[in-house]
Formats: sequence, structure tokens, C-alpha cells
Amino acid sequence: MTPIELLEQIKIKAEKKGVFLHADKEHCLDTAENLLKNKARYGYMSCPCRLAKDNVKQDTDIICPCSYCVEDIKEQGACFCVFLVSEEHKDDEKFFPEIDDRRPLEQC
Repeated sequence: MTPIELLEQIKIKAEKKGVFLHADKEHCLDTAENLLKNKARYGYMSCPCRLAKDNVKQDTDIICPCSYCVEDIKEQGACFCVFLVSEEHKDDEKFFPEIDDRRPLEQC
């Protein structure tokens, strides 16, 4: 699968849930490339913005879209990676808020 194919799949699934890919296409492409690298490395697409433990059971919460994504988008307009955003920010290429990581420290 190519990064562009992955983006198309994610876009379709995300929009069904009312969230959108960030408007900065280069940022999304970089994120998709890193998701695919993590899939090759670990066997699953762990969040490229967090350190994975190479253990799917320990990393279940950070498999994209991560367990924290919905709340981050609801409260701050974007997920931790600023890969997925709310409808309000879907066309804003400059929207890059600093999102606090909700993942508990003991899981990092």
C-alpha cells in the first residue's frame, strides 16, 4: 500500500465519523508514510508521534486512530498528531495546535 492509498482509506473512514484529514497535504503524506513504516516495523500502525513498545497489547491505545483521538478533536480541534481535525478546521492549512498527550505516563 502506498501512503496516498492509505490517506484515501483513512479519509473515507474518518469522514464517516465526522472528522477530517488536516488540510496540509504534505503533513498528511508524511504522517501516512510514518504509519506505514510503523506497520512494517511493528506489524501495526502505531501513532508516529509516540514511542511504540513493539507490543500490540501494550500499544493498542496508540494504533491510529488512537484511543484519545475523538476526545482530542472534540476538545481541541485535532488529534495529538494534528493528522485528523474537526470539521471547523478541515480547510485550515495553518491549524497546528499544541495538543497535550492524554496517554498515561505509565504506558509511555
